[in-house]
Amino acid sequence: MRTLDLRAVLFDLDGTLLDTAPDMHRALNTLLRERSQPEQPFAAVRPRVSHGATGVLRVAFAHTEDSEFRALQRRFLEIYGTDICLETRLFPGMERVLEVLATRGLAAGIVTNKATWLTEPLIERLGLRERFACVVCGDTLAERKPHPLPLLHAARLAGVSPAQCIYVGDAERDVQAAHAAGMPALVAKYGYFDAEEDIVAWGGDGEIDSPADLADWLMPLLRS
Repeated sequence: MRTLDLRAVLFDLDGTLLDTAPDMHRALNTLLRERSQPEQPFAAVRPRVSHGATGVLRVAFAHTEDSEFRALQRRFLEIYGTDICLETRLFPGMERVLEVLATRGLAAGIVTNKATWLTEPLIERLGLRERFACVVCGDTLAERKPHPLPLLHAARLAGVSPAQCIYVGDAERDVQAAHAAGMPALVAKYGYFDAEEDIVAWGGDGEIDSPADLADWLMPLLRS
């Protein structure tokens, strides 16, 4: 990777910063019980969480008509939004990453496709809001990832140039958005994606197996 004047690290939310899969899985199975349908195993749901409510619902309702699917989506989001933070936590090791960034005077930001009405309560309940210079959600702007606009907006809010940022995410659209915005992209291999996905083909600038790896990966780039 080229030499960086690194001033900010921007994070995707689900599958990168936060382990939200348990609560998404619980919400899906609550919906399935309401409809007297068999529950889905966690292993089937986890890889789909980065695709939001649509991805999670398609695990159980792959062939549902659009009109019915939209109703299911509304109900799923009602269930999820009511109990959004029962089991959701920072991924192990992410606390250290945030501490390292703060100690070194680097900004941290969130850029997610998750809607504001879900994102803001979630990070508030986890006591994280004050730790981020910016939070850009899927409905903050007219565009969302893989469009670069959310990342460019986050850089402006953080008071840095895009070239001074790194974006960390667990989906191909994260890499696409980062590169279109002129930022390097790191792929969080601990995140939510199907085993058959070829993450090397995404073209990320690096891969990390855990948040602890992220802290180690960033150390040579941090300003002394």
